[in-house]
Amino acid sequence: MPAKPIAPETLQLIDAVREALAAHAPGAEVEEKAMFGCLVFMVNGKMCLGVENDELLVRLPPDTHDAVAEMPGLRPLSSKGLMQGYFLVGPTAYASREAWQQWIAQALAFNPLAKATPKRKSQSPPAAQAPKAPARKRHSVFESDI
Repeated sequence: MPAKPIAPETLQLIDAVREALAAHAPGAEVEEKAMFGCLVFMVNGKMCLGVENDELLVRLPPDTHDAVAEMPGLRPLSSKGLMQGYFLVGPTAYASREAWQQWIAQALAFNPLAKATPKRKSQSPPAAQAPKAPARKRHSVFESDI
C-alpha cells in the first residue's frame, strides 16, 4: 500500500522544527526518522522532537510528566502511561512564537540528560560466524556430469 501523502500543514511544521534545530542546536548531530507514526528528530542520538500531523512531539523530563500533562493543548504520547515525558503539543499550545520557542528550548534542554535508546543488535550472526549451509545433495540427473 503506498504511503499516505503528507499534508502541507505537516510539511510546514516539519520545516519549522528543522529551522528551530538549526538555530538553537548548531553543531548538533540531527537525524530524522519515522517512528510512532510521526517524523522524529534525533538530536545527538536521542529522540528530542517530532511532528505528527499538526502536533509537535516533545520529549521532556519524565519527573515533570504529571504536571505537564495537565497543561491545555497537550496530550501524552502514550495513553497507557508507558512513555513518561513524551507529549504531543497541539497547535493551540504552540500558537505564539514565545510558546513555540519554549517547547523547543525545553526539549533541547532535556536532551543532554535524556537516556539514549540502546541500538538493537542485528538478528543475523556476523558473516565470519555464519553457519555454513549444508552441502546440497545432487539430483541423480546430474550424476552423469561428474
